[in-house]
Amino acid sequence: MKKVIIIGGGAAGYFTAINAKELNPELDITILEKGKEVLQKVKISGGGRCNVTHACFDPKELTKFYPRGKKELLGPFHQFMTGDTFEWFENHGVPLKIEEDNRVFPEANTSQAIIDCFQNAVDNLGITVLKNHGVNSVYQQDEKWVINTKNQDFEADYVVVAAGSSKKVWELCETLSHTIIEPVPSLFTFNIKDKRIIDLGGISVPNAEVTLVGTNLENSGPLLITHWGLSGPAILKLSAFGARILADKNYQYNVLVNWLGQDTDSVFEILQQLKKPQAKKQINLKSPFGDIPRRLWERLVTASEVKSNQNWGDISNKQLQNLANQLTKGLFNANGRTTFKEEFVTAGGIDLKEINFKRFESKKHKNLFFVGEVLNIDAVTGGFNFQNAWTGGFICAKAIAEQ
Repeated sequence: MKKVIIIGGGAAGYFTAINAKELNPELDITILEKGKEVLQKVKISGGGRCNVTHACFDPKELTKFYPRGKKELLGPFHQFMTGDTFEWFENHGVPLKIEEDNRVFPEANTSQAIIDCFQNAVDNLGITVLKNHGVNSVYQQDEKWVINTKNQDFEADYVVVAAGSSKKVWELCETLSHTIIEPVPSLFTFNIKDKRIIDLGGISVPNAEVTLVGTNLENSGPLLITHWGLSGPAILKLSAFGARILADKNYQYNVLVNWLGQDTDSVFEILQQLKKPQAKKQINLKSPFGDIPRRLWERLVTASEVKSNQNWGDISNKQLQNLANQLTKGLFNANGRTTFKEEFVTAGGIDLKEINFKRFESKKHKNLFFVGEVLNIDAVTGGFNFQNAWTGGFICAKAIAEQ
């Protein structure tokens, strides 16, 4: 009986184990988890509801959500895609639902549905799960793998490293001659202290455009003001694609915010057209743009050197131009970053050039596999990092099961 050791009791590790055993019941599979609990990231994902995947059903389109791994995942996505994820969970008693923003969750609306599904599967299939089994070393001996933990040594024919973005695991991979791309944070909010947004936490605009000054990086989408700065999908996607650049800048950077997603000249024209019909009305009392909440509008009006009690009819063209600029190209200085919820994601990990993505196998060692965030693959928020885990886990499981 061939033995498989999977290092890491998270999403990728469980999915690999279950699929390998289902495809080849003769395999003897053990999952080693360093902590007291398994599937911790699954538990907290999506606010405790588990954002399983994303409703994007075209492999090429799907790869665009991965700042790192885009090219490498195209082939794998043709083997196991988001539609396959739907089918897999459906077949295992967990129907999924698509929400308005295309994120996908269990119909049960709780991550416990996924945890129970995985736990029942490993119990029914006879997969061993050992907690408090941190791995100290992995090496080859007489054509077998030896896995050393503080509790005991294990021998295996196949080793799967699915332990996420952990410094200790990356150091372990380096002992196996793999190159580690230095990890930096990927999904984070922008720390901004600016009187235009201070105390406006919770205010959001639906269609903002954000540009990282000095780069060609820009993104659009919902923008959220928080008590520490700016967040929301527009910011988080920018942080993912700009992860390396922002790390190189030591998180001192400037962003341009277009609150309306419209060009400056057309906004200036709209403001000019409002002067006559609104002449006797106070400019700061009501935003003429439905997407800009009143409190934010008041701050942008003040920042445009317009007095709080000024009427539309008394506003000069220079002031209107200032206001158009504030609405469409407001410059904000960012200093630092804040982790997005508990879903800490890093850019970095095993160099993708060293992996055979037809099998998720090491090019340096036969029968050594890597799946999930241990690789230098990461995505924007929305279920994409889990899809990487499912795809890699399935392909790796198939490769092992068919040998």
